Amino acid sequence: MIARTQKGGLQVANSLVALVQNKITPGIDIKPDIFWAAFEAALKKLGPKNKALVKKRETLQAQIDDWHHASKGQNHNAVAYKKMLFDIGYLVPEGADFKITTASVDPEIGTTAGAQLVVPTSNARFALNAANARWGSLYDALYGTNVINEEGGRTRSGGYNPVRGAAVIQYGSVVLDQSVALISGSHKDAIKYSITDGELLIALNDGSLSSLIKPSQFIGYQGPQEAPSLVLVVNNGLHIEIHIDRNHGIGKDSPSGVKDVVMEAAITTILDFEDSVAAVDAEDKASIYENFLGLLKGDLEDTFEKGGKTVTRRMNLDREYIGPNDEKVTMPGCSLLLVRNVGHLMTNPAIIDKDGDEVPEGIMDAFFTGLIGLHDIQSKGRIKNSRVGSIYVVKPKMHGPEEVAFACDIFGSVEEALGMKSNTIKIGIMDEERRTTVNLKECIRAASDRVVFINTGFLDRTGDEMHTSMEAGPFLPKADIKTQPWIDAYEDWNVDVGLETGFKGKAQIGKGMWAMPDEMSAMMKAKIAHPQSGANTAWVPSPTGATLHAIHYHQCNVVSRQNEISNRKRANLNDILTIPLLGRRKLSAEEVQDELDNNAQGILGYVVRWVDQGIGCSKVPDINDVGLMEDRATLRISSQHIANWLYHKICTKEQVLETLKRMAFIVDSQNTGDENYKNMSPNFDGIAFSAAYDLIFKGREQPSGYTEPILHAKRLEAKLL
Repeated sequence: MIARTQKGGLQVANSLVALVQNKITPGIDIKPDIFWAAFEAALKKLGPKNKALVKKRETLQAQIDDWHHASKGQNHNAVAYKKMLFDIGYLVPEGADFKITTASVDPEIGTTAGAQLVVPTSNARFALNAANARWGSLYDALYGTNVINEEGGRTRSGGYNPVRGAAVIQYGSVVLDQSVALISGSHKDAIKYSITDGELLIALNDGSLSSLIKPSQFIGYQGPQEAPSLVLVVNNGLHIEIHIDRNHGIGKDSPSGVKDVVMEAAITTILDFEDSVAAVDAEDKASIYENFLGLLKGDLEDTFEKGGKTVTRRMNLDREYIGPNDEKVTMPGCSLLLVRNVGHLMTNPAIIDKDGDEVPEGIMDAFFTGLIGLHDIQSKGRIKNSRVGSIYVVKPKMHGPEEVAFACDIFGSVEEALGMKSNTIKIGIMDEERRTTVNLKECIRAASDRVVFINTGFLDRTGDEMHTSMEAGPFLPKADIKTQPWIDAYEDWNVDVGLETGFKGKAQIGKGMWAMPDEMSAMMKAKIAHPQSGANTAWVPSPTGATLHAIHYHQCNVVSRQNEISNRKRANLNDILTIPLLGRRKLSAEEVQDELDNNAQGILGYVVRWVDQGIGCSKVPDINDVGLMEDRATLRISSQHIANWLYHKICTKEQVLETLKRMAFIVDSQNTGDENYKNMSPNFDGIAFSAAYDLIFKGREQPSGYTEPILHAKRLEAKLL
């Protein structure tokens, strides 16, 4: 039983009571009892609406299912299908053109294009690493990854390899030439950097003196003008530090003494309360809220052993330089921090209302986010997150304009309760549910005075696509779904609508995650497509990934690209509504089994850590032992895919169960090095295996195909053992 304290009509877990009383409210202008009273009042007003919106999802789904049932055996009638979606209110008419009016937006959101990290707030070390990933060593990122191959003696093994080091230095010079080109010569030919009369000068190895083609790209320096230890330059709004030390182990091998090129990398970081954490009760939520508090105050620390030494990690302070005219130049030391709350579906036992029901977790997250955010708004911490006094909340898994409007109502209630200015809390709309995609313009309209973010993501979006059209027929294999017209239309539609509604200069348009953190060479080839698509941010799986992805924003000027895209015709809604079904295509027995193997192995590899160890996001080896960053979105698409094939008799229950058991042996073997791991085989009677089983065999019953209801129940069961 959870120990609780009565707060008005609420029964609140003591861990949350203590957190509010002893750690959050001291130092800000809100008393604990005022907070709890305001929270209870908001629940009375917002709780019934929350339930009604979740119920409407079920009603709409039932109507879509009925339509597909009535159409069974007939060729799909796209016109009739679209009309039905309008008739039931799934599709809503588009209103007149408009532009968002969001104000008080930090430049990292409005005007600077760059990489974005998403990190589980439950892990203090990971969260600190992400916050500090605003700046990253390009030399380290190149040396430690496969961006530079190991041919010709450029091996990574053993100690420092000067042959590989030379390749790193060469690559760094190319990046500088692309970003801050010289009037004559190349950065690889530089033998000295200096500042004279406010201008950056570069002495070349042929005896000549060069300078930047665009002198305004020189922003500042550290050290003496005649021999600076650091030079700060800028391109496309992103900064680069050139670090110089001829006595350094790397700098001595560079003619110019450059020991490192440091990239402004993760411009923004989303602190996640949702898909990448396993938070099921008051203990989990209190830990996450406390870490978030420490990050906004700047006093979060994590101490650990590394290389035989004790290391304490803290948030970086701002960076200071001398400007060209001897003025002081300051740059943020950390990413701008956003926070992802949970969606509207789940409740949490941390707080029980007057009727004995668990409270909606999304409302609880919003109030704690706002309360903790006051430390930044009131400038009570060691660092400053938002320089303009805003709190940024990314809201996932919303279905259509009504739910976006409801999220805004929640944030408005938080602002009123905590004495904030209206629209202090900004909203990011995750375009990952089908009803949001097809009504995106109206979703943005519903939040037009506080929206700062939209994005796309294949995994959750496809999971919802499958569940919405479960009755329509069997879906294509997952890899083939990516090749269908709807996915490109969806990706373009998101950018088109964002630009059409005035996002340029005010808000982020984002693209999805690169899931293979060890495959940085492939990422560098593929992810340039994101800024080229007109997106001014995209998710990366690590600080190293952010450092490397930053190069793409130097290669592609997103503002110019958005200007070009603004002139094209918007993507076609009819393409988005095209369901990626198998149709008349016949799959071989081998194709079916390969797909089942891949899905089942991924489900088990993720679920076993989530349920048994409470790990919400980690690098999970796939069936080919390639490490993939996985969270609940991965689980949703894989479980819905098997559920769809089972329902339409592409496979059998016996075949799926045999596959699960066989894959359990493989997942067990992949985790032999984890002392906390509990084998699923050979008995297959553990909670984690039963969770995977339920996610598949009860997949059609789950609301919108979400994994949270089963995962939360199984994790709570495991925590009782």
